[in-house]
Amino acid sequence: MRRVRGEVYLALALLNIFVLLAGFVSLDVIEARPLPAAPHPVTNAEGVAAAEPAASTPADPERIADILDDPMSAAGLEDGLTGYVTDASGTPLFELAPDTAVTPASTTKIATAVTVLDAVGPDHVLTTGAYFDTAENRVVLRGGGDATLTATADSGAYPQVATLAELAADTAEALAAEGVDTVSLGYDDSLFTGPETPPGWKPNYIPEGNASPVTALMIDSGRVAPGASGYGSRSTEPSLHAARAFADQLEEAGVTVEGEPSDTTATGEPIATVDSAPMSRLVESMMLSSDNIMAEAMGRTAAIAMGEEHTFAGATAATHRVMADLGVEGVTLTDNSGLSTQNRITPRALVELVRLAADPGHAELNAALTGLPTANSTGTLSSNNRYGESAATHDGAGLVRGKTGTLNGVSTLAGTIHDQEGNLFVFAFMANSESASGHQLDTLATALARCGCS
Repeated sequence: MRRVRGEVYLALALLNIFVLLAGFVSLDVIEARPLPAAPHPVTNAEGVAAAEPAASTPADPERIADILDDPMSAAGLEDGLTGYVTDASGTPLFELAPDTAVTPASTTKIATAVTVLDAVGPDHVLTTGAYFDTAENRVVLRGGGDATLTATADSGAYPQVATLAELAADTAEALAAEGVDTVSLGYDDSLFTGPETPPGWKPNYIPEGNASPVTALMIDSGRVAPGASGYGSRSTEPSLHAARAFADQLEEAGVTVEGEPSDTTATGEPIATVDSAPMSRLVESMMLSSDNIMAEAMGRTAAIAMGEEHTFAGATAATHRVMADLGVEGVTLTDNSGLSTQNRITPRALVELVRLAADPGHAELNAALTGLPTANSTGTLSSNNRYGESAATHDGAGLVRGKTGTLNGVSTLAGTIHDQEGNLFVFAFMANSESASGHQLDTLATALARCGCS
């Protein structure tokens, strides 16, 4: 197993990303509500100067075992709990069946983030295009796998996302240059192939708003009313939904659109395009909000880049290849979001992935670290019932950073913790039991944050 570097880098990276603003609204139930765009950038830790670790005495594994014993017993987690904790150098400090592969829920997204960043790099963008078929007098909207594409967006929001309004304005200008002001509309979502839902998804996921069918053309991750309370309903035909929204924007731009959008194939060169935010920003957004559809689209993006089939199976094959290339064992997936009940990951693998994201030798993976939610501040760890002022786990606020995961009978948390002496821990706690809850794992993480573990 490859030993990754970066003790000092990891510590500095975590300090640097505290520039994230507080106040994101989230729920730790399968997937967070859609997050509002952050008004200020997430700052990557890449290139931060080295400094000496704050702790002068290494953490004591026996002390850590004692500290975790009481909260594990009180939470009733003796059965179904696995865990692994290391210091920043990778030295094991706590092991509880760390090589047992269990259902990871949304901590799967850590593997997905590492995979897509490794496959395409942090600067890669996803392009949505408009094509014009002169013979048919038809504009064709072609999806490029950008689940963050939206109809309109606040010009001051961060990160900036691609909009159909901008694409329609540019398309209208190109059409006007050809003397065209009336068209029919088609849409092309052929970049992704195969089934629109993967093995292991429950039939209630789409009706309850946890996901939508995964296509290469969609807006707002398939949400019908983005920003609404709760998860928001999802379109069962996200490609058609996006095409209808584009038709509306073309009309706004002065182009008359005749008839209903039709499923077709784009040919030739685009007359207008819009690009997504860079992949590093997309990964950070996906991790913070735990957006399932963004994660699935990232899996497909990796598959395409690596020459795999453009399917769910191709996406997970790409993930498995990246894991093997990076020397990470213990990851077996059937989807890239963690909704699948068939996924299996070990605590050791999650810890190794977090450490890889902090390795200066793998700076391209950094967004998988900077995207981790911060307790009582950002993303899926921002809700008051997890680390808020009235919560018993409030001592972990600002010190615990981790990717959450929740399914029925599954709760997981993996990331980093600073303790009271300045020790930095990389951890993964995974509970697979009927009573599993995020609060139970928050209690364990907070116990480490409170301790003087040397």
